[in-house]
Amino acid sequence: MASIISPFTRPQMATARPNNFPIPKKDTSRTGNLKKFEVKIEKQTIRTKIIEETISRVNAINIEEGDILVSAGRGIGNKENLELVQELAQEINGLMASSRALVELGWTSHPIQVGQSGKTVSPKLYIALGISGKIQYLVGMKSSDIIVAVNTDPEAPIFNVADFGIVGDIFEIIPQFLKKLRSERKKY
Repeated sequence: MASIISPFTRPQMATARPNNFPIPKKDTSRTGNLKKFEVKIEKQTIRTKIIEETISRVNAINIEEGDILVSAGRGIGNKENLELVQELAQEINGLMASSRALVELGWTSHPIQVGQSGKTVSPKLYIALGISGKIQYLVGMKSSDIIVAVNTDPEAPIFNVADFGIVGDIFEIIPQFLKKLRSERKKY
C-alpha cells in the first residue's frame, strides 16, 4: 500500500487494487457520444526513460481469477500438510492460496499469497484453513462472496468476517469432508 500526496501539482493520482470494488451492473439507460481525435506526441515531449526491460515469469495459476479458493495459514503445521489443502482445492475445482506466513517460511510462493502484501481476491467461495485473520490478511479476501473458516482458536479474527465458522482441527474436519463429498459423488 502507498500514500500518494500531491496537493499542489497536477495530475492528481489514486490507486485501487484489483478486486477491491465490485463490478457495477450494466446500466442500459446511460448514453453518450464517441468523439474520435488524433493525439500528436512529439519526441521531445516524452520524459520517460527506459532503464531496463525484463521478462517476468508468468504464473500459470492466477488466484485473482479463481471462483473457489482454499487458503492455508500457519495453522497447517508444516509444509507436508499443504498436500491436504491442495487435495481439497482439487476436489472442489478450486485453487490453493496461502497467507504471508507460509510464503515467509518458504512453504508457498508469492503468486498465491493473499493479503495486503499479496493479492486481493473476491471468489465466490473462500475457504480459510488454519488462518488467524490478521487485518493485513483480511484486506485481501474480505470481499469474497462466501467465506468458510476453520481454526482451532474460537477467538480468531477470521471468524469475524466468515459466513461459516468451524472451530476445530483441520486434520479431522477436512478428511471427513473429503470422504463425505466423494461418497455423495458416487451416488450420482
